Amino acid sequence: MNKIHPLACVSPDAKLGDNIEIGPYAYIDADVEIGDGCKIHPHAVIYQYVKMGCCCEVFPGAVVGAVPQDLKFEGEVSYVEIGDYVTIRECATINRGTQASGKGVTRVGDHSLIMSYVHIAHDCNVGKHCILVSHTGIAGETDVEDWAILGGGTLVHQFTKIGTHAMVGGGSRLNKDIPPYSICGREPICFSGVNIVGLRRRGFSSDVIRNIKDIYDTIYHQGMNISDGCAKVEGGFPQSEERDTILNFIRNSKRGIVRSAESDEKGILE
Repeated sequence: MNKIHPLACVSPDAKLGDNIEIGPYAYIDADVEIGDGCKIHPHAVIYQYVKMGCCCEVFPGAVVGAVPQDLKFEGEVSYVEIGDYVTIRECATINRGTQASGKGVTRVGDHSLIMSYVHIAHDCNVGKHCILVSHTGIAGETDVEDWAILGGGTLVHQFTKIGTHAMVGGGSRLNKDIPPYSICGREPICFSGVNIVGLRRRGFSSDVIRNIKDIYDTIYHQGMNISDGCAKVEGGFPQSEERDTILNFIRNSKRGIVRSAESDEKGILE
C-alpha cells in the first residue's frame, strides 16, 4: 500500500509500484515509473520519462528528469533511468538525454549515492555502487564506471571517462580520463597511485593489488610513453581481468589518460 501525502502532486499517468512513500509538495509527472519501496521526500521533483527502480530515495529539492541543458536538444522524447537502491540527496539534478548524442538516455546504476547539489548532465552513464560527493558536476556524455568515487566539488569535462574502482580527490578538475583502480588528484589532475584501501575493502587480494600496482609502475614510471608501456604490460604480465581492464580502458580512451605526478613535476607529457 502506498503512502501519498494529500499535498503531493502525482500524475494519474505515473506508474507507481507498491509500498511507495511520497511527501508533501513532491511532484511526480506523467510517463514516470517508480519501483517498489521508493521514498520521495517533500518538494522533490520527478519529471517525464524517468524510470526508477526499487528502494530508491529522493530527498527534498532534488530534480530528476528535467530537460537537458544542451542547445542540441529540440524537445524530443528522451529518458533518465535510475537503478535499484539509489539515493539522490538534496538539490541534486539529473537531466534527460538528447537524441543528438545517439544515446537519448542518462543512467545511474544500482546502489549509487548521489550527494547534495550534484549535477549529472545529459547522456551521462553512472555505473553501480558509485559515489558522487556533494557539489560534483559531470558534464554531458561522461561515463563513470562501477565503484568509482568522485570527491566533493569535482568538475568533469564532457566526454570524460572515469574507470572502475577509481577515486578522484575532492576539488579536482578533470579534462582527461581517469584509469581504473587508480587514485588521482592534485592540480592539475594526475595519477597518484593505486586505490589500495578501496580495493581491499571490496575484497581484492594482496596479490591482485600488487599486480595492479606493478602494471601501473610499468606504464607510468619506466620512462616510456603510454603506448609502449601498454605493450610492455601486455607482453610481460600474465592475462588477468585487471590487466585487460586497464589495457582496454587506456587503448579505448579518446581524451587520453591523466599523466603521472612525476611527469607533471618535470613538465613531461605522457
